Amino acid sequence: DGALLATPTGSCLGELQADRLSKVSLNGDWLSGDKPSKEISFHRALYLNNPECKAVVHLHCTYLTALSCLQGLDVDNAIKPFTPYVVMRVGKVPVVPYYRPGDERLAQDLARLAPTHRAFLLANHGPVVTGKDLRAAADNTEEMEDAARLIFTLGDRPIRYLTDDEIAELRS
Repeated sequence: DGALLATPTGSCLGELQADRLSKVSLNGDWLSGDKPSKEISFHRALYLNNPECKAVVHLHCTYLTALSCLQGLDVDNAIKPFTPYVVMRVGKVPVVPYYRPGDERLAQDLARLAPTHRAFLLANHGPVVTGKDLRAAADNTEEMEDAARLIFTLGDRPIRYLTDDEIAELRS
């Protein structure tokens, strides 16, 4: 009906109830359910700026949040391609500068990046991942979390990154 559903503020994902989900208009008006998360503005920014975005997953999962806390990340792509799956599922993962949760600048930065990206890393905060539906967004998030875990597992060992030709083949 043109509105979006979001987890309410302070929700436990394992205890969500359909009738308590926050229903919010694309203008940001709270329509029904429990009070929406203070981060609903950046969810709206993604939906409004990328017509392919039909679902948004934002978690504070361990490895991606740890990755988001590292200094010196490539702000254009926090997960340099070393396995095919992040390339195929989400492509480049830009880093959004740190802002406190709920800060409107998160929505502004994500709105600017939304037309050309499907996943983002919020500095010192964690991932935001989109998809064509909730299943795809969740699967994309799991793939990114696995890649982040591999980054920490590999540590300082030399990594064989995918070549530009290999990346182009995956994107075609």
